[in-house]
Amino acid sequence: MSEEKIAVVLFQLGGPDSLQAVEPFLVNLFSDPDIFDFPLASIFRKPLAKLIASMRSREASHRYITIGSKSPILELTKQQADALETELRKDTDSKVFIGMRYWKPDIEFAVESLSKAHFDKIILLPLYPHYSKTTTGSSINEWHRQLKKNNFSPPDEITIKQFYDNPLYIESVVDQINLTIRKFVNIPSKEIQLVFSAHGIPESLVTAGDPYKSQIEKTVELVLTKGNWDLPNSLCYQSKVGPMKWVGPSLTETITTLSQVGTRYLIVVPISFVSEHIETLFEIDIEAQRLATGLGVKQFEMMPALNAHPKFIEALKNLVMKVVE
Repeated sequence: MSEEKIAVVLFQLGGPDSLQAVEPFLVNLFSDPDIFDFPLASIFRKPLAKLIASMRSREASHRYITIGSKSPILELTKQQADALETELRKDTDSKVFIGMRYWKPDIEFAVESLSKAHFDKIILLPLYPHYSKTTTGSSINEWHRQLKKNNFSPPDEITIKQFYDNPLYIESVVDQINLTIRKFVNIPSKEIQLVFSAHGIPESLVTAGDPYKSQIEKTVELVLTKGNWDLPNSLCYQSKVGPMKWVGPSLTETITTLSQVGTRYLIVVPISFVSEHIETLFEIDIEAQRLATGLGVKQFEMMPALNAHPKFIEALKNLVMKVVE
């Protein structure tokens, strides 16, 4: 066992832990300078965030009511953190912390906790397989803001910026897809459509060089190669916010197009999500399923998110051990 004391910080989006938290969560989200940047943003960003959150909170609250009146993402991230810590402690003196970007326990809390303890090395591990300035980039920037605010200088800091092509991560996705395929009984494989759905980003980010879209495409390619299925497949994006043009096609457009050409059996694979959240439990499993059923789809299944899948936890351990050794 390594004698170094190692801290691992898992970054995640976060989500409201009650209906009362929905609006302040949205305020935090729409106040993110790495997502919402515009002329004079330093003056108008916060008031505008409060206005947008106020306008959207009723609809958002209704969505959360349908999935249990809160986001499950904290509980799921805790499960991932506990499982990862258990595995790491077999080979290292490690402790795993959580830093949520838009809700509690937030990144400032993680920094405060770490500043009160001694670790020889801090590993930052965003739970976003694919790098984007809107996710991993935003969390890392907030981390450094909080380090400065708390006057804390980590002795040795390493950031794992992406793991979209990690073989164990790919295997965990394939395992979940295989689990979902088994729900289709006596259906020829050529009739089951795999729909990979990733969280969308504005096209302007891709044009500016954000690697997210290309990394998503590479993950889909690796999953299809590893899975070796005889299934038709497509890639789309979801969760568009605002009037700007986002990468496409959208999940809604894809389902509509597939139904028009006679597709009746669908598996939606939430390829950029490692935990269940509003995007999977509502947007896919309720909203998209309702659309598909209305358009004549006979069986609609969503691949479960990875959550604490043993192979995914093994992938996270693999990522940490690579930078520790």
